[in-house]
Amino acid sequence: MTSHQASQSKPARSAPQRRGSIRGRQGLAGWLFIAPIILILGLFLVIPVLMAAWVSVSDWTGRGSPFSGSVNFVGTENYSTILGGEGLIGRDFGTSIRNNFYYVVLVVPLQTALSLFLAVMVNRQILKGRGFFRTAFYFPSVTSSVAITVLWLFLFSATGVVNKVLSFFAIEGPNWFQDPRGVLHILLGVVGLDQAPDALQDPAFLGISGWEWLAGPSVAMTAFVLMAIFTTSGTFMLLFIAALQNVSGEVQEAAMMDGATGWQRFRRVTLPMLRPTLFTVLTLGLIGTWQVFDQIYTGTQGGPAKTTLTPAYLSFNSAFVDQQWGVGAAIAFVLFAIIVVLTLVQRWALRERDVPRRRRMVPAGVSGGSSAAAAPGIAAPKDEKRDTH
Repeated sequence: MTSHQASQSKPARSAPQRRGSIRGRQGLAGWLFIAPIILILGLFLVIPVLMAAWVSVSDWTGRGSPFSGSVNFVGTENYSTILGGEGLIGRDFGTSIRNNFYYVVLVVPLQTALSLFLAVMVNRQILKGRGFFRTAFYFPSVTSSVAITVLWLFLFSATGVVNKVLSFFAIEGPNWFQDPRGVLHILLGVVGLDQAPDALQDPAFLGISGWEWLAGPSVAMTAFVLMAIFTTSGTFMLLFIAALQNVSGEVQEAAMMDGATGWQRFRRVTLPMLRPTLFTVLTLGLIGTWQVFDQIYTGTQGGPAKTTLTPAYLSFNSAFVDQQWGVGAAIAFVLFAIIVVLTLVQRWALRERDVPRRRRMVPAGVSGGSSAAAAPGIAAPKDEKRDTH
């Protein structure tokens, strides 16, 4: 073998080694770049979560280290205490779940619908002063929740502005944040059903009777519902505006040419294209409403009669006030499980579904290039019969 041939064979043998060394250096550089964030997440997220998990299965009272020898492992005792519906803490947990359930059921759909409506209105080209309206609608979202809560306490007091406005219509407004009556109970009382039937008096789920579950949100919680819708709709409006601006105008024009009305274009064309944003808005709304805390802490601290008590506030109160740290941590993990399960259910409900073949077929007489003709519910233009005589 000549020296020239030997010099040509060496690079061929060393090329894989060089590629491997380059990949190794790139991998090492990548780990070095993400090492700070991994360290931060480990110190301030992973380790505290693991510590909270241990506290939830121990009898730690908040004194000393939770890993000291005086702290005992109690297994699922703390979880049984809150989920069994027995005792004061069990009933309080059931009450908080009921209160938060109605809060979520009212806030999430209403804030999503309102934010989508505002986004559609503000995104219209014919609207003048769109920048002003966007800023005005978004402004409550950047205001401190504590400041908004204090403002709400004044507006919804017995002599507040809201009751003054209601008095103009001969309506006597309640003392909102001091009224523990359930809205559904009030409505049932109008039709004469103001006493619990015998079948609904016994404790049913989480130590709460069926009649208490049917109480609905209290008048005080209703005020918090209105506040949540007022403060969060602006943020979600911006998300919908960004998504609406990504909807192609050609798709809308194709739907118009296919004879779709304005409502059909919104329902069959625009809304399906907003599915990813809709999932994001619903997920953020679901997480935020189940974690409501600062408004309750600033406003009513669970009152009146525990009708605004929420799991997040109960977890805080159990740990920092009653010194039942194991119970407080257990409530937090149960709340986390509820959020995860509901998010997965929501993801399944909003998943992409396969369109049946017959609905994907383009109607006869419509050009195959029309992108909106295959959309279900949009009428396709019919061919006019030509006079051949």
